[in-house]
Amino acid sequence: MSKIEVNTVDVQCGSTLTLGSSGKTVTLACGAAQSGFGRTGTVDWQTSSIKTSTFTAVSGEGYFVNTTSSAFTATLPAGTIGDQISFIDYAGTFDSNNLTVDQNGSEKIHGSTDALTVATERAAFTLVFTDSTQGWLLTEK
Repeated sequence: MSKIEVNTVDVQCGSTLTLGSSGKTVTLACGAAQSGFGRTGTVDWQTSSIKTSTFTAVSGEGYFVNTTSSAFTATLPAGTIGDQISFIDYAGTFDSNNLTVDQNGSEKIHGSTDALTVATERAAFTLVFTDSTQGWLLTEK
């Protein structure tokens, strides 16, 4: 296997730089930082742990939420424009044991400082942060 060590890779002409070839995967080393890629409109679903009690959500993550035992709260992080967080009613019990989504202090949800109560069985939704005026807005996927 060959190894190339450089500080910068740039295009010779045009504005597109291609790493790898079609159908191949380019992998960043463990611990390597990436920047400039941006979010692609998706979240990374947290499949290792179904949420069953109060927790603080993280931008870019999606959560399977199980309120079978009791209602509880998911607290949103401080938002930055474009941040996304998704939730899904894992057991179909939001109608009997609600999920409350707390806006985290001065942040807003739909322009209000009130928490969002989700009481719809099998609800699945994504919140996207816009700005300090509207805060987190609900989006359909």
